[in-house]
Amino acid sequence: MSSVLATVICVVMLFWGISNAQLSPTFYASTCPNVSSIVRGVVEQAARNDVRLGAKLIRMHFHDCFVDGCDGSILLVDANGINSEQDELPNQSVEGYGVVDDIKTAVENVCPGIVSCADILALASEILVTLAGGPTWQVPLGRRDSTTANAAGTSDIPSPFETFENLSLKFSNKELDSTDLVALSGAHTFGRSQCQFFSRRLNVTNPDPTLNTTYLQTLRQACPQGGNPSRLNNLDPTTPDDFDNNYFTNLQNNRGLLETDQILFSTSGADTVAIVNRFASSQSAFFDSFAQSMIKLGNLSPLTGSSGEIRADCKRVN
Repeated sequence: MSSVLATVICVVMLFWGISNAQLSPTFYASTCPNVSSIVRGVVEQAARNDVRLGAKLIRMHFHDCFVDGCDGSILLVDANGINSEQDELPNQSVEGYGVVDDIKTAVENVCPGIVSCADILALASEILVTLAGGPTWQVPLGRRDSTTANAAGTSDIPSPFETFENLSLKFSNKELDSTDLVALSGAHTFGRSQCQFFSRRLNVTNPDPTLNTTYLQTLRQACPQGGNPSRLNNLDPTTPDDFDNNYFTNLQNNRGLLETDQILFSTSGADTVAIVNRFASSQSAFFDSFAQSMIKLGNLSPLTGSSGEIRADCKRVN
């Protein structure tokens, strides 16, 4: 190997190491060593009163990361110079902001001005997945909070009505591959969805042919034409509150609730089909991939160093 090539490789490796060392599970080891237990204490209590909390906060974290990276911008409310992302269509059904405020208050009481709201979302997501029986992972920390919101950028968030091509494109645009797409979709193994997000699949004259006929009738009863569009339905009809791999066996049986769930298995020739089958046959394979994909998601364009700020109130810039 030439000395020039060796030097180039060393520089690249050094840069790679530096750029990936910005976030670390031990980021708060000296400044707020108990941050994880503080977050856990709040969400454990809140989850006793709201079985949907895990699904709510992991969705919030996902929607945050898909708009300019994981910077807590979704938490900002309308203010002078801030056009909130919360008001945009993809986020109008996002819930759980009050719990985030409660976590922030608890953390500030112990470690004022240290822990970002963006990190709180990442930590709470991992803890709540674990509480529901899912995998655990070391959450990279060290994100800082944005001082702006990007309402227009919410168009990057996948909707429940995407085609397979658009869904794949929205993930690949964030450098997330097909395994990430299927693994992160597996978060629909718990939580609920409103009738309005899948009712077009139930059309009387032209129902979605990928829907199991018995499941179709069940959903029509739950979401009748002219009924309440906000009525909630289990994303996983088998174990609705457990984090497991039943989501994938549901897809194999044509019982995916959303179009963007079922197309992962029912799109002929799609590379996602084999991944669904692998996760359906091995919960450990799903858990391992989900943890890795959550880390990748959480690493999307974080603000670090002197960028952004540590908000005192997650709803407002300092």
